[in-house]
Amino acid sequence: MLSTFDFSDTNSWLTLGTAIALAVAILVAGWMLGKTAERMALSGMRRRLGNEALARFAGQMIRYLVLAVAVVAALGKVGVETTSAVAMLGAAGFAVGMALQGNLSNFASGVMILFFKPFQLDDRITAAGHTGAVLDIGLFVTTLVTGFGERIILGNSAVLAGPIVNLTNGGPMRGTVEVGVFYGADVGKVKEIVEQAANSVDVVLAEPAAGAALVGLGASSVDFAVQYWTEPGDYAAGQHGVRTAIYDALNAAGIDIPFSQIVVHKADAA
Repeated sequence: MLSTFDFSDTNSWLTLGTAIALAVAILVAGWMLGKTAERMALSGMRRRLGNEALARFAGQMIRYLVLAVAVVAALGKVGVETTSAVAMLGAAGFAVGMALQGNLSNFASGVMILFFKPFQLDDRITAAGHTGAVLDIGLFVTTLVTGFGERIILGNSAVLAGPIVNLTNGGPMRGTVEVGVFYGADVGKVKEIVEQAANSVDVVLAEPAAGAALVGLGASSVDFAVQYWTEPGDYAAGQHGVRTAIYDALNAAGIDIPFSQIVVHKADAA
């Protein structure tokens, strides 16, 4: 159409206007159809696969595929050869891919995350130096939400570039609280008191039970380490609860917790 267009012919302008209007309508319809196809794919794959992240990934792929088909159809309406249009899109895709190799790496890493499943949505992980709950696994990025409500967006390639620590799938988490008591305290009695205190905390698991051990003889204290287990979501509460329970129990037993002191001697005047 464009190669035979007669700029002096009113009918040619009308024909071109109609073609452009149809092309725009095709693009709009393609966009809407892509969104609809994405929602349908999400619904179907959620039921069949039970994997929210993979369902979202596939839905996005389907939406962009429908949109690409709409673009080719729209170009055909304004007189661009479909074969040429596909070739142009392919060449453009190759050029963009070469220019955006990092994004292609992110895309490939996203596929690996979805199929190898080192983590899933809502898992709490540590990756690329950041810790948070997995909010979304996209085509190119993974989004985390920290305990402070911060949203961290990581490129998928950065996520796979280093170790990934899944704090959810690992089961119960072990916590450690260190405490020192004064020299002269009964080691056996202190061990019994701090163990009972730790096990009295609601979020501390009964099995395995909390345990304590003498781990050092410091400059001014006999040092114990108390280890206990909690569910991942109770880790912070466990730290607070165990420390508070140990402090109160030692105070109730009359066992002092030493603290650093500085003694200053004033020299006599000459």
